[in-house]
Amino acid sequence: MTSGAHTEVTVSPSGAGGPEKALLRFLTCGSVDDGKSTLIGRLLYDTQLVLEDQLTVLERDSRKHGTTGEELDLALLVDGLQAEREQGITIDVAYRYFSTQRRAFIVADTPGHEQYTRNMATGASNCQAAVILIDARKGVLTQTRRHSYICSLLGIKHVVLAVNKIDLVDFSGERFHHIVADYLGFAKALEFSSITPIPLSARYGDNVIRRSEHMRWYEGPTLIEHLESLDVEEEIEEKPFRFPVQWVNRPDLDFRGFSGTVASGRVRPGDRVVVAGSGRESTVSRIVTADGDLAEACAGDAVTLTLADEVDVARGDVLAQADSRPEVVDQFAAQVLWMIEEPMLPGRSYLMRIGTRFVPARITSLKHKTDVNTLEHIAAKTLQLNEIGFCNLGTATPVAFDPYAENRETGAFVLIDRFTHATAGAGMISFGLRRATNIHRQALLVDKTARARLNGHRPAILWFTGLSGSGKSTIANIVERELHALGAHTYMLDGDNVRHGLNRDLGFTDADRVENIRRVGEVARLFVDAGAIVLCSFISPFRAERRMVRELVDAGEFVEVFVDTPIEECKRRDPKGLYARALEGKIKNFTGIDSPYEPPESPEVVLETRDGPEQAARRVLDALREQHIITY
Repeated sequence: MTSGAHTEVTVSPSGAGGPEKALLRFLTCGSVDDGKSTLIGRLLYDTQLVLEDQLTVLERDSRKHGTTGEELDLALLVDGLQAEREQGITIDVAYRYFSTQRRAFIVADTPGHEQYTRNMATGASNCQAAVILIDARKGVLTQTRRHSYICSLLGIKHVVLAVNKIDLVDFSGERFHHIVADYLGFAKALEFSSITPIPLSARYGDNVIRRSEHMRWYEGPTLIEHLESLDVEEEIEEKPFRFPVQWVNRPDLDFRGFSGTVASGRVRPGDRVVVAGSGRESTVSRIVTADGDLAEACAGDAVTLTLADEVDVARGDVLAQADSRPEVVDQFAAQVLWMIEEPMLPGRSYLMRIGTRFVPARITSLKHKTDVNTLEHIAAKTLQLNEIGFCNLGTATPVAFDPYAENRETGAFVLIDRFTHATAGAGMISFGLRRATNIHRQALLVDKTARARLNGHRPAILWFTGLSGSGKSTIANIVERELHALGAHTYMLDGDNVRHGLNRDLGFTDADRVENIRRVGEVARLFVDAGAIVLCSFISPFRAERRMVRELVDAGEFVEVFVDTPIEECKRRDPKGLYARALEGKIKNFTGIDSPYEPPESPEVVLETRDGPEQAARRVLDALREQHIITY
């Protein structure tokens, strides 16, 4: 049993003299109003890190925004955003530093509100331990389970179960033990290395730094005693050497180095390293810093490495220990936490950042999502905001990684929305998928250029997009007729026609629409490779998928034709009676009625309602001549 003596606290800013203290990074998390900010405020206040002018501001703000009557509202020491103070919730992730004689701490106060779960995941990503708060009156809530599960996914092994506001249940040991039993029953599947329950009152300081006089039934440590003694050494320096290259440093013709931060392991001059992607080996010649060369660099050191051989290395490449290489594949399985309002759609192209590399990536399939209450696996086709799923992903080119369970630095990635540039998801790689390791591209003796030369024109995709009833197929048919008469090699892919064969298994959900265009795009690329002009007439409501098809072919080989017919005119025409049925509720997910259409932002050709079909077709042909796709 730990002594109940008061823990002496000293202020020791980072970089101060004296022996270096071990650093513990931990986060506080839990549901709204569980007292996370108050707990951190208590730690700062009791460790005498609140200066006089800050105390004056705190007294003023406590009267204006506080929730503790005449007492200081210690939560306001952390809730710095005006919106947070007014709403009484934490929105952003706040980081605070404090120190005792035994240890230094960096604590992240993360949001409890479900809307800001993504912020909580950001705070947890670089922490070694978690303090999960539970309101003693409310017990284990959904957000408690969600945060615990995210902590487990992110590799946090040590948890403090802080049953807060114990004063509001009369310091009841029975209530405390009931909550602990409930939580342990849920958390046994999360594989934490340690779970330490502590009853406390952040508002009054019971069992935070000083042992409570109100809970003599509790014989465990105070929160600070436990955090001081927690062993969280990850030995990241003992893991295999990994060095994501951030910058190729070439100040003059006589120096070529590779700059970045050592992600794991250590490296010395003379060590054999390998470029993970290409497999090319070399030897480290120097470890260069602004203060001179080093004899050794360890995890966390920002350095520039020079190599003995001229090997091809670029930003995003990973230098690795030659006899312990990371996996390099273009398909892998991962846990993904979805972080934006727009749902995750399998097949849609996102931008993945892994290490220092950016690469186009798609979630090829969602195997299941996880119910955070029961940890059960649930069948699903998409992920919504704050949902967590186990997915298969594919990247445009192979990437180097270690499973997240083995190396948090090289096994994590984020997915970025390619239009809004928002962080769409955070992922933790589980394992590589080696399904296609025996498949290689066959070198062909006749290539696209040779086929195009024989055809007498450049290959291209003419992509007609617009609402149902806009006239896309009518115009595309006329364009193909005219191209055929001119001797061009063409083929027409129409939205309705491909759903009778290639895409007959797809419906009209957003996920199915994405897959519909992905398949058509791949087929269209084959026609371009054959040297033909392929005309594609599809509503294709989402910009992301039209951009995806554009990126499948070379520059100048994708011509986007926007048939800009207003929806009222489309409803008036309604050649197939679809709008009438959709307005009656007989057709669901109909574009323009209950499913969105995203107009092109920079199409090569815009056709308006006043253009008759024949005139519109002539404008398309003129555009093909202007872009030198046809010359006759």
